[in-house]
Amino acid sequence: MNRVALVTGSTSGIGEATARRLAADGLTVVIHSRNSQDAGLKLAEELGGTYLRADLANEDEAAGLIPRALAAHGRLDVLVNNAGISWPVAHAELDGLSAADWRRLLDVNLIAPWLLCTAALPALRESRGSIVNVTSHAGVRPKGSSIAYAASKAALNHVTKLLAAALGPEVRVNAVAPGLVDTAMTADWTAAQELWKTSSPMRRAAQPSDVADLIAAVLQSSYLTGEVILLDGGLNLR
Repeated sequence: MNRVALVTGSTSGIGEATARRLAADGLTVVIHSRNSQDAGLKLAEELGGTYLRADLANEDEAAGLIPRALAAHGRLDVLVNNAGISWPVAHAELDGLSAADWRRLLDVNLIAPWLLCTAALPALRESRGSIVNVTSHAGVRPKGSSIAYAASKAALNHVTKLLAAALGPEVRVNAVAPGLVDTAMTADWTAAQELWKTSSPMRRAAQPSDVADLIAAVLQSSYLTGEVILLDGGLNLR
């Protein structure tokens, strides 16, 4: 039976690239989104997988993704917690980001991955599977991003390490922390684009496929666990 991967937020950007890469590597992929149902169904059909819709800010819908994936495919080997939200204005929260805004961001970026991880544990223990959390360089370096967003990703980095310590050797848990990635969401982030072009050793932002390739490599390593791997084109060296 083919290994099965659930990739959250996988109808565009990093998530779509990851779904395509894992399918190319022979996994059956469960596609997920909150919206974009048509795109999700089309991608799932193309890759030979399944599409599931859920709002990860809703606790019941987030936790319910795992039993729905198991009902569709009977097993789970890989969980990629990719879905996330951010605020487009880096420091707007100093003047007006509400407590409700904070809660929604934490619900999607931190609580939902936790709910998915814990719901998936029995299946992942059985398959001796792997979790990869997609976090951010903003969770490693406390600058250049929304305070709320950076805090949520820093917390997820820490959860990654704590889960790895608790679950080894049955389940491996790692995080990939990209810097700027060239997606539709970041297309108009001109200041950030210029920073990566002029200051990073690679002189460009990452492509979604760059992140997907790293996720695939993490999954292929049977010994790697508890790591937060920074993928920022070397900008941290500056």
